[in-house]
Amino acid sequence: MGAIRNLFTCVLLFAGIAGNAVAQGSISVEPATPRIGVVTMGPGEIFWERFGHDAIVVDHAGGGSGASDEAMSYNFGFFDMGEPGFMERFVRGRMEYMLVALPLAQDMQYYRDVGRGARIQWLALEPTQARQLAADLAENAKPENARYRYDYYTDNCATRVRDALDRALDGRLQPQLVGRSSGDTYRSESVRLASPDLWMWLGFDIALGPYGDRPLSRWEQAFLPRALATDLRQATTADGRPLVISEQELLPQQQAAEPEPRPRTIMPWLLVGLALAFAITALARRAPRSLAAFASLFWLLCGCLGLVLALSWAFTDHRALWANRNLILLNPLCLLLLPGGFALLRSRAPTQRFRLLLKIIVVIAALACLPLWLQALPQRNGPWIALLLPIHAAFAWTWARRKA
Repeated sequence: MGAIRNLFTCVLLFAGIAGNAVAQGSISVEPATPRIGVVTMGPGEIFWERFGHDAIVVDHAGGGSGASDEAMSYNFGFFDMGEPGFMERFVRGRMEYMLVALPLAQDMQYYRDVGRGARIQWLALEPTQARQLAADLAENAKPENARYRYDYYTDNCATRVRDALDRALDGRLQPQLVGRSSGDTYRSESVRLASPDLWMWLGFDIALGPYGDRPLSRWEQAFLPRALATDLRQATTADGRPLVISEQELLPQQQAAEPEPRPRTIMPWLLVGLALAFAITALARRAPRSLAAFASLFWLLCGCLGLVLALSWAFTDHRALWANRNLILLNPLCLLLLPGGFALLRSRAPTQRFRLLLKIIVVIAALACLPLWLQALPQRNGPWIALLLPIHAAFAWTWARRKA
């Protein structure tokens, strides 16, 4: 009995010493390890929702297969259209987004309301990695740290998630993705995802310059949330384990899913361009004033779009729009043809200056064919050449060869 009493006294004494040490801070207690997940949302109807979305989930209380009520969503996709100067920054390519931390259930409410799906991937991070990532996100979400300079392709909500995970994995994610490529480009992915909206699809295809036609590595293609989710399924940790432990559907996708890739061929564009060119030459005799009205609208559209491309290259930070060779086809000089178009509407003969300008514009448009063979800095604008060059040529044939 004496031995048992002595042992019990020692246990109490050690417990008292440990309690005092913790109270005085001499023994540190590791914080609980949170579960880390990536939630990927499906595409929506609004143009900025076409490419999907994602966020990092930090769950300090999770223990089951799903997220707990305490799970937090760290969402890099917030912006305020009502803040002063927003539209100016948007036009100039200097828009700012914010990281916002909010309960996962609250973040999911919007997607539930509009019918966008959501799926979460739980990750196999080491305890120290998970705790550090949670701490970094909490620090990043503070108002003084939350804003960042947004770039549609290289610094968006998905690339921020990708980069945060790569840092948490001590740089292991990037080497697994940077050497692989599906052959897709910024143009092919943008046009595909924008295709349900005709004007958005045309806008991307016209506006993107050579920057948009370089084959992307899987690391670069992770600007798309869906692409990042796919690659996370194939990624591994330092000891070779799959990075994704499990997946769970949070919300079903009720809106239309992402469009499938479609082959991009020049022939339909060429057939339309040749058909319009034939119609132009036919209308020159049968309905010259109607043709003059169509030509004036065509030149106005070409000139205005060309001005937008030129100004975007000269005065904005939108790198994806720079050096756009569609500027050769959508020539701002077309605006100088409008007085001649108005004269034709009044059945007046075209001037020598008007005929010369028509020849210059068609020669410049023909030069758009030369860069198609460049390999160092390609721009895949063959369809636009096939469509617009015959139209420019038909107008030059109709009016430039006639005498005043």
